[in-house]
Amino acid sequence: MEKGAEAICHVFITTKEKFHGFVDSEWQGSKGEKARDNGTAEEAKATCVEEPEVKKFKPDTEEGNKAGKPDSKRLRGQNKSRPHKKPTTYDEKRLCLSVIQENRECPFGDKCYFYHDIAEYMASKPADIGESCYLYDTFGKCPFGLCCRFAKAHTTPDFKTMENTDLVKAREGKIPVKNSLSKDLQYRLRKHSVAFEKSAEYLKTLSNNRDKKEQQGNGKSAQVLPSSTDKQPPVKTVGPLTDADVIKLRPCEKKQVDFRDKLYLAPLTTCGNLPFRRVCKRLGVDITCGEMAMCTNLLQGQQSEWALLKRHESEDLFGVQVEGCFPDTMTRCAELINNNTEVDFVDINSGCPIDLVYKKGGGCGLMTRTRKFEQIIKGMDYVLDVPLTVKIRTGVQEKSNMAHKLIPEMKNWGVSMITLHGRSREQRYTKLADWDYITTCSKLAGPIPLFGNGDILSYEDAMKAKETGVAGIMIARGALIKPWIFTEIKESRHWDISSGERLDILRDFSNFGLEHWGSDTRGVEKTRTFMLEWLSFMCRYIPVGLLERVPQKINERPPYYMGRNYLESLMASQNVGDWVRISEMLLGPVPKNFNFLPKHKANSYK
Repeated sequence: MEKGAEAICHVFITTKEKFHGFVDSEWQGSKGEKARDNGTAEEAKATCVEEPEVKKFKPDTEEGNKAGKPDSKRLRGQNKSRPHKKPTTYDEKRLCLSVIQENRECPFGDKCYFYHDIAEYMASKPADIGESCYLYDTFGKCPFGLCCRFAKAHTTPDFKTMENTDLVKAREGKIPVKNSLSKDLQYRLRKHSVAFEKSAEYLKTLSNNRDKKEQQGNGKSAQVLPSSTDKQPPVKTVGPLTDADVIKLRPCEKKQVDFRDKLYLAPLTTCGNLPFRRVCKRLGVDITCGEMAMCTNLLQGQQSEWALLKRHESEDLFGVQVEGCFPDTMTRCAELINNNTEVDFVDINSGCPIDLVYKKGGGCGLMTRTRKFEQIIKGMDYVLDVPLTVKIRTGVQEKSNMAHKLIPEMKNWGVSMITLHGRSREQRYTKLADWDYITTCSKLAGPIPLFGNGDILSYEDAMKAKETGVAGIMIARGALIKPWIFTEIKESRHWDISSGERLDILRDFSNFGLEHWGSDTRGVEKTRTFMLEWLSFMCRYIPVGLLERVPQKINERPPYYMGRNYLESLMASQNVGDWVRISEMLLGPVPKNFNFLPKHKANSYK
């Protein structure tokens, strides 16, 4: 066994050559008939697709690999030069919107680039992926109509789209996804016509107190926030003056959220999308949070950034995470979120380690700019009607912890909950999280709840973490490797999950992805891309029944091993081509010009 590799029963251990030889030969020989260990031949045949071109990684060093020597250099950071194709690339020519919308006249006439002949479009369209459409079966109507990659399920022979009126009526009035950016708000943000009244009040106090603070020479002096009761009502009232006219929300009357003893899914860039959070909700997570959003992009009305704030109806305790480095933009962003979205809390990201954010003074950089950090927290707390939380690291340098100095200060600034990742920015993931330091900080944080984060991959890890006295635990990579970890923690057991059950979880993700991103070619390929990013983490999971010692450790990489059936072996593959094969079982064959490389180099095992 190599150093740093997980201990697996020797009967399952194999070599890289034997592993890939088995996976490739079985796929070619069976044509997917072994796709499910407990499935029928018909089910396997339905998911059978042509084998994609096997994608192998190029060696990092030509000389070392020519000599047959393994490259000892560890893969770190991001694949910044990876192929980045837009979903539009895979949909060469679409049906014109005028045809989709009940044959209205096309404003572009003969110059229109898209199809107007439905029969011609259907002949050129890629083959349907499956016989049933998840959107039609769930909502009674598929909004993508003839463009849907499952169109046969809801299309008549004369190319008319069918509807299930009973399901449509049952879902009428329900809004499954909230916090979408309206066209009106987007227009006003771009024209800078959105009023930020409370932010203006707070920022005015900063400018008024700046000279006073410089004279006092004390950066920790308390700021005098404007009192809402000292102002006259903003509009003239008719009739008797009521308390509601002059009294606004006081800090003690803000929405209260009980964070204690809950499982918190970390805000995960790229992989922590809405479909993935829905999967985790089914598997037992309590608190979910949107992906990190840049405050400046939100204030500019960028649709792609606002998409990160979307909330599904199943997310009963949901927050959004914002990143910024200046009090004015962060305060305005908080007021914008407070007035236009439905969230239970807002989180400040002061733990992001990437250079793009840190060098601007955001993320981890805020921990070293305490005066700006204080102004940001106080300003956001002033404009929000929901709790404000903060996520931090131990510090910036590896051997210079500073969270213990910040936490007592943040209690006075208005923070409702703190999450501490037990690593520094400099350290990244090279060493284990420092839970002894988290224990020290949790005692300093009281009575404010402090959540611990780092290296939790089993219920035993979670139990040890709770013994440190933290109010709760946040799980990040552990949820990507095995999202059923929330079930394991709540049931206090190791779940020897079968490969078929894992494929069902991926099937749920694909269905949720088609609902979120669309069931046309663009939506299918976008769902596939995010699924492949997730599979680059999921392949690290080792089934409980194969381990020589339980539980699996997050810092020990899996060696090459044979699973108990073909699908289990396929899911253990560290090769991109095999991840593509798994996606093809659920989303059909990849387009001819499809290419994928995972975001993180550490996920690109050789």
